[in-house]
Amino acid sequence: MNEKIDLKKTLKDLYLASAKEPAVVEVPTLRYLMVDGEGDPNTAPAYAEAVEALFSVSYTAKFMVKKGPQAIDYGVMPLEGLWWSDDLSAFRTGAKDRWKWTAMVLQPDFVSDELIAEAIDEVRKKKKLPGVDRLRLDRLTEGRCAQILHVGPFSEEGPTIERLHDFITGRSALRGKHHEIYLSDIRRAEPAKWKTIVRQPMA
Repeated sequence: MNEKIDLKKTLKDLYLASAKEPAVVEVPTLRYLMVDGEGDPNTAPAYAEAVEALFSVSYTAKFMVKKGPQAIDYGVMPLEGLWWSDDLSAFRTGAKDRWKWTAMVLQPDFVSDELIAEAIDEVRKKKKLPGVDRLRLDRLTEGRCAQILHVGPFSEEGPTIERLHDFITGRSALRGKHHEIYLSDIRRAEPAKWKTIVRQPMA
């Protein structure tokens, strides 16, 4: 029998958020598969390629662990994104072509760097995805953050982000990069029901 692990429950403080009020969370150093890029995520081929590569490798690693000596079954974690711009007005004006991003998927501690490298090689050989060669495995340290759940389309996040920023500036100051965690499968769920955790590091 495979041991089953639900990382969203293990890390519930980080992957469960309220839409009513922002909450302060302490985020430990976590390890992610990442792809960096820039441009409008709705139209830039690089973004779609990044997402495809991230999930192809993450699922390949999952099945390698499940069938291997560890025999651990776990759910692949959701897509996450860091967002920023050299010109902050690009966010206020919606100039998405000037956005910069890191698309990423959290990897469990029990999945070794070596196994991830094997999974990348396997996907590279079998699928020849253009995004695979841009993948990197890295650690992210965010520390003290505030987060809130946004329910609805990404285009309507503005007021939610404003609430989060007001919450932070009323206590300290913003720092680091805007972070989003996409809990819904946007291919299947209605936009009105999309759930996104919006996180912002704070001083």
